[in-house]
Amino acid sequence: MRNAYTQLIDLIRESSLLHATQSLLGWDQEVMMPEGGVAFRSRQLAQLARMNHELATDPRIGELLAACEADAHLMADPLSVEAVNVREIRRSYDRRTKLPPELVSEFAKVTSIARHEWAAARKASDFSRFQPHLEKIVELNRRKAECFGWREDGEVWDALAEDYQPGCTAAYVARVFAPLRERLVTLVGELTGGTCRPSDAFNELKLPIGQQLRFVRYVAERIGFDFGRGRLDQSTHPFCSGTHVHDVRMTTRFHENNVLDALGSTMHESGHAIYEQNLAGRDDESLIGLPISDSVSLSIHESQSRLWENQVGRSRVFWRWCYPKLSEFFGVSVKGFTEQQVYEAANRVRPSLIRVEADEATYNLHIMVRFELERGLLGGQLKAGDLPGAWNEKYKDYLGLDVPDDAHGCLQDIHWSMGAMGYFPTYTLGNLYAAQFFEKAREDLGDLDDQIARGEFTPLREWLNKNIHRQGMRYESEPLCEHVTGESLSAEPLMRHLEGKLRPVYGL
Repeated sequence: MRNAYTQLIDLIRESSLLHATQSLLGWDQEVMMPEGGVAFRSRQLAQLARMNHELATDPRIGELLAACEADAHLMADPLSVEAVNVREIRRSYDRRTKLPPELVSEFAKVTSIARHEWAAARKASDFSRFQPHLEKIVELNRRKAECFGWREDGEVWDALAEDYQPGCTAAYVARVFAPLRERLVTLVGELTGGTCRPSDAFNELKLPIGQQLRFVRYVAERIGFDFGRGRLDQSTHPFCSGTHVHDVRMTTRFHENNVLDALGSTMHESGHAIYEQNLAGRDDESLIGLPISDSVSLSIHESQSRLWENQVGRSRVFWRWCYPKLSEFFGVSVKGFTEQQVYEAANRVRPSLIRVEADEATYNLHIMVRFELERGLLGGQLKAGDLPGAWNEKYKDYLGLDVPDDAHGCLQDIHWSMGAMGYFPTYTLGNLYAAQFFEKAREDLGDLDDQIARGEFTPLREWLNKNIHRQGMRYESEPLCEHVTGESLSAEPLMRHLEGKLRPVYGL
């Protein structure tokens, strides 16, 4: 008979194939599927979710896990491929076996319909159309959390966050956010309260969408996205998905008068995609679908997207390389704008309503709003019907803005329609990791700034491949940070990055 580990891996590969098919159908729904297909697609996704759940919770997996865990030789090195796979399969198996198949199927069906209704409600700027679907999603997430359970001193939110950031709790997030919010509000006040106002004219320049698409494709390929193993499309909300390292799909969006938004969104999603394309399965296809060839957490994933979008894409040295490319792609339309003006436009700080369009200094305030409201919805302190009012109140308090309508308010994000609750804080944690990783890369690579200024992105990408991407789930988020940088996660690198760049832009 084959040994227990080999049998276990064969079962996990079957489950991963179904999951990849689910992912592909989800991508198609957002990008290609005609509107009339939503009802049938929800049934397809529900059936796949049910089948995948049955495979992933097969009692044989539990039996084989126990046999593997009892094998001292197999588990001797906790960081070996085999030991990491067993450890993470155990984590996933224990969580999945707590969920009844009917709940998994219902969740997939409800969220498939909800994504469609969210898009329609957002287009009409009518929260009432999405409200009943949000109520169902909150209820289903509470049921999931009750199945998982949480620590006596914790809360509902903690049980759901475990899927996105193992070990993360609402109390921990609140402790991290409170002082960070004070420092960010202080910095934003300094920047917006001064007399220096960097030019924002480049952000108002109208450029043909077709030219913008060619430009952002060029940048994505130059920084390392492999179009031979992936594709770029358009969607309402930019995202990255796919089935495996050789089929990674990402989307972006365009505005006629804001090419920097398209560039930032594309570099952001490219960061996610480069991570996915360079997991361990690229070198050894037998590892595809296994934990050792999967991303460790959403915060680490987000660190990769934010690093390319912000530490690279909004840097002075990046624009030293990229500025001449504007003329190549847009011709006389960009004549009259200097490199300094474009760099300043990329780093303009201005409180705004839309998270994905937010500048670096205010972005995390958007996340804090969502975390607090999500925590209230799950905890029962906030009813779904009261969400628009509560959202608008927090935007006034945190960013000093009046929200004009639901489309610019609580309907702007797709996440809740997908059922993703416990997710949003990973964005801010990702920003913190990104700054810390980039500081270490600069230290290790020596002339990183000069490399970027010359358009040489390979050294940075290979540094990320080696230290983060190829590690898969070998380390959890915080141990990975310590392994790579030698220090635990800190807000200091992010604040050094923001203050060191933005204060000079604003003449401070």
